Amino acid sequence: MKSTVKNSNSVLKTIAVAATAAVLFAGSPISSFANTVSEKNKTANFGPESAVNVQYIGADEKMFEFKVEFENPTAQKFTLIVKNDEGDVIYSKDFSDVHFSRTIHLMREGTEMESIRPTIAISIGTRLVQRSFAIERKVTENLTVTKL
Repeated sequence: MKSTVKNSNSVLKTIAVAATAAVLFAGSPISSFANTVSEKNKTANFGPESAVNVQYIGADEKMFEFKVEFENPTAQKFTLIVKNDEGDVIYSKDFSDVHFSRTIHLMREGTEMESIRPTIAISIGTRLVQRSFAIERKVTENLTVTKL
C-alpha cells in the first residue's frame, strides 16, 4: 500500500510541475507579444506625414514667407530641408525640438521674380515628408485718367 501512495504522490508532483511549466510557457509569449504590439502602436501612431504642417504666409517686395511646424514627441533628430525651383537644396539644418516651429523667408531676386516653386521637407530617419508649392504673384495696376 505504501508503494501506491508513493506513486500517487510522484504522479501528482509531475502533474503540478507540468501545469506550472505550461502556465509559465504560455504566459511568457503573451506578455512578450503585448510589449511588441504596444511598441508597434507607439511608432504607428507617430507618423511624420500628419505631424508636419507647412503653410504659405504671404509675400512682400523682398521675400516669400512660409510657416513650418513639426510635432516630434520623441525628440528625434530630424532635418529641415528647403529646395528651390530646380530641386537644389538651398537650406538644410538638423534639429531635435519636440514642438518645432520656424518661419522660412525666401528672398525674391529682384522685382522680376513673381513666382516660385519651393519644396520644404522634413527628413526623420528613413522617412521624408515633402510639401511643394507653386506661387505666382500677380500685381495689377489701376490707372485712372481724368481730363483737366
